[in-house]
Amino acid sequence: MTPDRSLCALVAYDGTEFSGFQVQANARTVQGALEAGLERLTGHFCRIHGSGRTDTGVHAHGQVIGFTLPWKHSLDALCQGWNRYLPEAIVVRQVVEAPAGFHPRFSATARTYRYTVYHPVAGALENVRRFPLFERFALVEKSSLDVGAMNQAAALLVGEHDFATFGQPAQGESTQRRIEELYWSAETGSLVRLDSPQLQRLVLTTTANGFLRRMVRNLTGTLLEVGRGTWQLADVSAALAAMDRSRSAPPVLPNGLVLERVDYSEYPHLFL
Repeated sequence: MTPDRSLCALVAYDGTEFSGFQVQANARTVQGALEAGLERLTGHFCRIHGSGRTDTGVHAHGQVIGFTLPWKHSLDALCQGWNRYLPEAIVVRQVVEAPAGFHPRFSATARTYRYTVYHPVAGALENVRRFPLFERFALVEKSSLDVGAMNQAAALLVGEHDFATFGQPAQGESTQRRIEELYWSAETGSLVRLDSPQLQRLVLTTTANGFLRRMVRNLTGTLLEVGRGTWQLADVSAALAAMDRSRSAPPVLPNGLVLERVDYSEYPHLFL
């Protein structure tokens, strides 16, 4: 009889057509697809645990999952075979042995998300209703944004705060979180000609020891209000201090959000 092995894997996916990561009854989820593919390959059902529950429409480049499986072949063979039974929107990037005591969620010490926005360099986009080349993985903002002001506002949110204004915890959890970095960057060479004016690609990168539900999308929406000039820096500070969900700007759409990586300080070389 083949003994069980504790394994973990690095997974990327396009979340557009999925109802989030976590398995649900009567809904297509990333976890459900991963479990079904693994069962087809091995003949064994294995419950998979993820490092985070990305919402409907959110993508991942570095989701980490853990599972226990009776497998006697190489881990490269497992990775290749598993991918044959997965939809094209999901790929297992690497499978490794899990260290003793490892859990993809509870062992994590930081997570990094990025949110992508395209905006016109000058002027505004007029008479353009849809942006099919961008909208699957980014938000298209039709007005120019003040990136300097958005970064000033982002700096106010770095550190340990009560982020109750910007997200909801799981039942009974604290709303205290520590943001280690939060900044906008204009990617070099990212100007795209779309008639007139040109579009610039902006990426919001945020790393924290944990996130509340919809926290990144709410923070992004709030910072965009600053970029549009409808919020001032004092409004951001006041919203943070209020610890009141009604004080946040509306969340942005999920299509621009990607779980970039998960960090494990006790296992810094978990994946190559």
